[in-house]
Amino acid sequence: MKQKKLHTAVRYALTGLTLFTTSMLAQAQEVTEETAEAKDLERIAVVGARGAPRSVTSSPVPVDVLTAEDVEAVAFTDMNNVLMTLVPSYSVGRQPISDGGTFIRPATLRGMPTDKTLVLVNSKRRHRAALVSIGGSGTQGPDIATIPTAAIKTVEVLRDGAAAQYGSDAIAGVINFQLKDNTEGGSFTADYGTYYEGDGDQITVTGNKGFALGDDGFLSISAEYSDSEATFRGEQYCEPWFCVDEQSEQYIADATAMANSVHGSDVVQPWGQPNTSGTRVFVNAGYALSPEAELYAFGNYSESEGDGSFYYRYPGNGTIEDIRLEDGSIWNPTEFFPGGFTPRFFGDVTDYSFVGGIKGMSGDLTYDISGRYGNNEISYTLANTINPSLGNMSPTSFEPGDLTNEETQIQADFTYDLSEYVLAFGASYLDESYEISEGEEASYFAGPYATSDPYGFCDGTTATAAGLSVIAAGSSLDCSDPDDAVYTVVGVGSNGFPGYSPDYSGSYERDSYAVYTDISGDITDELFAQAALRYEDYSDFGSEVVYKVAGFYQLTDDVGFRSSFGTGFRAPTPGQQGTTNVSTRLPDGFPVATGLFPAGGDVAQALGAEALSPEKSTNFTLGMTANYGDLTLTVDYYNIKLEDRLYSVSTRDVSTTVVSDPDADGYDAYQNYLALSGANVSGAESIGGVFFFQNAFDTVTEGVDVVATYKMESKYGATVLTGSVNYNKTEFDSDPSEYLDAEDQFDFENSRPEMRGVFSVTHSYDVWSAVARLSYFGEYENAGSDDGENATSIQTFGDEFMFDIEGSYLINENLTLSVGVRNLFDNYPDVSTNGDACCGEVYDSGSVVDWQGGYYYTRLAARF
Repeated sequence: MKQKKLHTAVRYALTGLTLFTTSMLAQAQEVTEETAEAKDLERIAVVGARGAPRSVTSSPVPVDVLTAEDVEAVAFTDMNNVLMTLVPSYSVGRQPISDGGTFIRPATLRGMPTDKTLVLVNSKRRHRAALVSIGGSGTQGPDIATIPTAAIKTVEVLRDGAAAQYGSDAIAGVINFQLKDNTEGGSFTADYGTYYEGDGDQITVTGNKGFALGDDGFLSISAEYSDSEATFRGEQYCEPWFCVDEQSEQYIADATAMANSVHGSDVVQPWGQPNTSGTRVFVNAGYALSPEAELYAFGNYSESEGDGSFYYRYPGNGTIEDIRLEDGSIWNPTEFFPGGFTPRFFGDVTDYSFVGGIKGMSGDLTYDISGRYGNNEISYTLANTINPSLGNMSPTSFEPGDLTNEETQIQADFTYDLSEYVLAFGASYLDESYEISEGEEASYFAGPYATSDPYGFCDGTTATAAGLSVIAAGSSLDCSDPDDAVYTVVGVGSNGFPGYSPDYSGSYERDSYAVYTDISGDITDELFAQAALRYEDYSDFGSEVVYKVAGFYQLTDDVGFRSSFGTGFRAPTPGQQGTTNVSTRLPDGFPVATGLFPAGGDVAQALGAEALSPEKSTNFTLGMTANYGDLTLTVDYYNIKLEDRLYSVSTRDVSTTVVSDPDADGYDAYQNYLALSGANVSGAESIGGVFFFQNAFDTVTEGVDVVATYKMESKYGATVLTGSVNYNKTEFDSDPSEYLDAEDQFDFENSRPEMRGVFSVTHSYDVWSAVARLSYFGEYENAGSDDGENATSIQTFGDEFMFDIEGSYLINENLTLSVGVRNLFDNYPDVSTNGDACCGEVYDSGSVVDWQGGYYYTRLAARF
């Protein structure tokens, strides 16, 4: 198709300046023959080219366009899982023990973390979630799980760097969710399913209804309710340092009773998906003021909650220890929890947004002026735990604080149709803040048992007057015994997730503005080209200019070639600059209280951190597109170089053991303790490790995407074959050894499958239809936690195939019944055997390969 055939459409598109304007074609007052021809050929999207919409195979950059039918055909309620099923270069894992990551799951596109992908709704930037991942890339991106599938008209996934066109975050690509704009009719779907194991029951009820606003407007309302119960895929806690099954019969009974009452399993440490539920509403509206102008508004409100577990606390683990109370008696937390305890973590997530604006055209000029506000808040609750430093006065449930991310943006975009070319330009202002709200005092308070001998019972090895007094009263105090409970030091704060103290609470704010220009058009009948330039200025990181050039060459009527080159700039978010956390991690396979501190703060700087700086990128793509009758094929190579990549340093040991020799083992750990103590960190004596985010190293990510579609028609119905394959590899482009240990270096480059594929067959005949889908995950490797400096204990996880199938029957013109199975053959990834798994974990819980097993479901869908 010649590119200029689409230029006529831009005169009628009301938003020729947005990223994706597919839906706007339907709202145009006229539709030309050329536009109709384009719509009949294939799916249409504006892919990195402002102005006229372009067909997928004639776009200068790769894009996936998913329809509402594509989305609804996937047997998942979480939009993360929907995209992972349909887009092989998109991945997300299940993180059962990851603080807020249990409730808001970070994802990747083309091997890049969430915060390198720009997420849009109706072509407007989506606000970030309040969660900052506490490990790895420390990502903070939008929570797309807040978007109900019933609200979706199309999803466009731009697999190319687009920071020069659409701003910071668009390093790996752009995902745009177009909302339904129906003026009548609607849908209702009820879905129920459960896993082969008999757990994890899930129910989802979702619907949409469209209304006309007079003769010239629409109001589309979508809502969803979902509830998922927990799954259990672990085994009983049995490690060299403590094994539940080797304890007394009474202890085993108490531990099992605790587990059943707290999370509903016989094992003390559950592994699986958490309990989650949520209610989500999206509203989309528009009203035509005239044939040349339209008001629009959309927004959402959602509430969701979830609960998961932290690591099991057993006697003698540093938390369940004997301490001497003020009366000289010995007390142990087993008096609260006879079988040990597993802290239970609850998160309530509230998300809402509003976008409003006016768009239209005046002659050859189109405009879109809008404002948006977005807010995401996580409120935490911790139960079945204690603040060890408070001893027997400790509560067993806490409110450790809230996290809030807030954004306000004003934007103006314009395009001017120059006949053969489209000139786009615009400006935006963004104000964003990240707030850490103080928790209740008991969740962070340093009680008396955070220090040794808090009541002054001993003076060296001799009892003081106070000590003699309690001995006279019957205390077993023995100051000469270094192991006496009087010297025990325990942790500060609600164990598992200490609350945010006033010292680590507060708001981190910044504003920024940007201006851009973009020109695109046909150089010849065969060659389409584009160039973009963007200037951004941040109040905390200064200014940067980025650019992009792209082109598409139609070699023949069937074959075309495309390429792009661009630069990117991403400023660390206020959340990444300000987040702090003390939690239990496994730096050496053993649970340790580990502190994350802001890189720009006194604590991290005392440990050697430097203030964060922006990440910069270059992005190159080269691809081929082909249309041979009913076969459509695209092949795209990409290369993303990321400089000063933000990443968390490997956990650094902390020890109170005095080591004065710089060459001796433990010297650095003692120096880290002195740094924490010198920075007045409450409970420094009980922290076993520290880490922080840094601009740690450079990386190169390269890969290939292959997407093919073949359509067949016969007297037995219509069949569509699709295949998508992604190869992706990330390697260091600088020496990371200053920031990462040998294990973390190995896992960074090798712990994700390099190959992913999704192959599906869809067939429909009369009132019957069926979908069969095969998901492929290539092999990957993982280094064990006990490898020291050499990372020699390497486990190779084999490739995996997971098969889904679904059949549907059209009961009548409005009602459809579907039954299906995910992971039909109940396939699991390899069991983790290299020492990296701990504490009852069987499978690599952070793997993108699903480890929940087979799942069957039924769904009733109504259209009206």
